[in-house]
Amino acid sequence: MRFASLILFSLCAPAFAQLDLSGEWASRYTWDYLERLPGPELGDYLGLPINNAARLKANSWEASTQTIPERQCIPHGADYLFSRAGFPMRIWTEEDPTTQKVIAVRIRSYAWSVERTIWMDGRPHPSKYARHTWQGFSTGQWNGNVLTIATTHLKWNYIRRNGVPRSDEATLTEHFARHGDYLTLLTYIDDPVYLTEPLLRTSGYVLDPQQQLEPFPCEPVEEVVRPEGAVPHHLPGTNTDIQEFPAKYGLPAATAMGGAETMYPGYAIPPGPKQIGSPPEATTGLEILPVQKNIYMLAGDGGNITLQIGNDGVLLVDTGLAEMSDQALAAIRKFTDKPIHYILNTHVHPDHTGGNEAFGKAGNTITGGDVADDIKGLDKGAAIIAHQTVLDRMSAPAGKQPAAPFGALPTDVYRGKQKDLYFNGEPVVLFHQPAAHTDGDSLVFFRGSDVVSTGDIFVTTSYPVIDLDRGGSIQGIIDALNRIIDITVPAALQEGGTLVVPGHGRICDEADVVEYRDMVTIIRDRIADLLKRGRTLEEVKAARPTEDYDPRYGSSTAFVEAVYRSLGSSK
Repeated sequence: MRFASLILFSLCAPAFAQLDLSGEWASRYTWDYLERLPGPELGDYLGLPINNAARLKANSWEASTQTIPERQCIPHGADYLFSRAGFPMRIWTEEDPTTQKVIAVRIRSYAWSVERTIWMDGRPHPSKYARHTWQGFSTGQWNGNVLTIATTHLKWNYIRRNGVPRSDEATLTEHFARHGDYLTLLTYIDDPVYLTEPLLRTSGYVLDPQQQLEPFPCEPVEEVVRPEGAVPHHLPGTNTDIQEFPAKYGLPAATAMGGAETMYPGYAIPPGPKQIGSPPEATTGLEILPVQKNIYMLAGDGGNITLQIGNDGVLLVDTGLAEMSDQALAAIRKFTDKPIHYILNTHVHPDHTGGNEAFGKAGNTITGGDVADDIKGLDKGAAIIAHQTVLDRMSAPAGKQPAAPFGALPTDVYRGKQKDLYFNGEPVVLFHQPAAHTDGDSLVFFRGSDVVSTGDIFVTTSYPVIDLDRGGSIQGIIDALNRIIDITVPAALQEGGTLVVPGHGRICDEADVVEYRDMVTIIRDRIADLLKRGRTLEEVKAARPTEDYDPRYGSSTAFVEAVYRSLGSSK
């Protein structure tokens, strides 16, 4: 009888039980009270292993930038919200209805009513071209009674709320450990852009069954009236507010500016916890990612290609490099068998128009009121549409060699501010952006799918390329970035909503464009100030006006020179 009872008990007991983190958790404020409640003082970078780029960016930060409507509802990132902000949170699990195995751990914070998902089912992390979010993409696994979480795909945010930045290339590892009614969180941030070594933080919570998480609405308002496109910031060397902190506490100014060398003499931080899950790996070849609704992005070598796919066929925005045409066509044919009817060129450069001839021949023209009415028997290929200046620059002046093969030239052009199409059940609008990246740039707005394809006006991989020889200008770039921000409408917490396909890099939304616009505007203002003070180009380069952004966007020599010459010519 006892043996049978033991068998019955073993059958009823779960095969493996993890520690339960579910419940209402309230913050415990101890040594980090000043950091988590009133907030850090300006110029206080103590305890942060930041580099010169982060220091310059923090010193240039102006608090009133938070009053810009498109920044007012930006929440804390996952690395700050739970390890530093100290807001109450709720944790619960989601189980498979059949196996009762935990699929995900859910966390809801009082702040902004943010909800975060930690996937526990072993799924891989997304492609490097996938969109980033404030909370990123998280996977978790149990190590004994400790839940270890790996997070990638984070948007840019901050390490400290006085302007110290954290880049969108950072990764996050967290360890949640429960001891009775207490929960300890160890956070490990690795940022190759702004940190010289990993940053570790701890925070504590206590179980509070009576806790209630109230709604946390946020609606942007026009708090401050300022010129359109203005970005509040301090020019290098002009922020006197950061001098108050070291003077107040009798600290050397260099110590207040942080950095591992001033904080950890003789101390080396051991290697961080091993990354779990499957972080994004270097992508080889080409990859097609869904954006939303009818829109997809083909990414890889060369410029991004935007695809609109529907019952009427395929519309492409740009065609990438000529040498990648066969691979790109094969990838599209594997993805859809719909005919290619339209090609829209955002500008003239060969990394976006190089495949025009091959893609044009692979497609076919449509005519009449019914877009499905293909022209049979005529070797016209897909229609290639661009602004008039793109055709002018790809064509040959009298007696000269053309810049592109005849088959790559636009077959249809527009000369005004915009051109309207209707294809696959949605309006498609081309907006001309004069004197931006070039003088023939077009933004393509898919109104039904709510996606903007930007060409090289906006990229995530480098500084803007200002092609002065083809009519580009720094002010035109900024005007075009502001136009994108005007078109896009974010969903809750300045995330999602209208999505953006850049000329190069990952899928984005308005917040990514805002950060890029601010960067370009700040650098424009710095160089304009140096130009106003009579500095030569070499002196401007020596002043390093892009130092705080170079670790993220790479070499800035060509960009600085183009901005200098653009501002000089406009002056």
